[in-house]
Amino acid sequence: MRPASASAAPSRRAGLPLRQALLALAVVAVWGTNFVVIRIALQTLPPLLLALLRFGLVLVPAVLFVPRPAVRWPRLAAYGLLIGAGQFGLLYLAIAGSISPGLASLVVQVQVFFTIGLAMVADGERLRPRQWLALALALAGLAVIAAHTDASTTPLGLALVLGAALAWAGGNQVARGMGRVDMLGVVVWSSAFALPPLLALTLAFEGWPAVRQALAAADGAVWAAVAWQALGNSLFGYAAWGWLLARHPAGTVAPLALLVPVFGIGASVAWLGEPLPAWKLAAALLVLLGLALNALAPRPRA
Repeated sequence: MRPASASAAPSRRAGLPLRQALLALAVVAVWGTNFVVIRIALQTLPPLLLALLRFGLVLVPAVLFVPRPAVRWPRLAAYGLLIGAGQFGLLYLAIAGSISPGLASLVVQVQVFFTIGLAMVADGERLRPRQWLALALALAGLAVIAAHTDASTTPLGLALVLGAALAWAGGNQVARGMGRVDMLGVVVWSSAFALPPLLALTLAFEGWPAVRQALAAADGAVWAAVAWQALGNSLFGYAAWGWLLARHPAGTVAPLALLVPVFGIGASVAWLGEPLPAWKLAAALLVLLGLALNALAPRPRA
């Protein structure tokens, strides 16, 4: 997941120096390959328990060292609920057996268009012609996926990931209302509000016996996967991405996030043996073209 804002004004440099480009590449590689790490953890841990452990580790001990951002408590609570219980709760439920990690990494990126839609409703923004074309391409890609659902990618899995994308977009809308703040602080402190609903849902739907059995069966690899969710994906990812956004224009940094599903699909194919038929390549191409058109086309001056 990538942050919506940074805490300092970016410089006017047109490109990234080599070291900073490598840092950005490392972040998107972590975010993309994380979908495979999720699947590995879900082989032992129930999905809601995994989400609970992830945000618990994001909160503690980082909350002792990361200052609380200058954000009102209701906004922190809304962000934590939407991202923690909404985005990742639904995403983990989907990857637990209803959609392949590679496709999940691709489909969840349609949060871009959900974010635009919510901004249209809340702020009166309007789609420009290129955005309509971008949306049409992405929808065509989703239609290809929907037409090829099978045991590895079910309609339920597709619906859950789209729900996760909508929750992510809601979190983006909340973040937009925060202004320029330290998004790492937002991620850490908002996690406190993700934990109560995740705990309640874990106990209600997965049950204490399943939780106890999963924790007893978790080995070092499982706990490493949980730590990777919190330390690599959330804390390192947000800190590094926010640092880059604070020093460079968003138009230079943000398009690199298009590589997230590339890493996600590639890792799923390499590590999990996810098949890559022609229809899946076509769907990925359509969605990525839509995302690229929306992200890379020049924007009019304010």
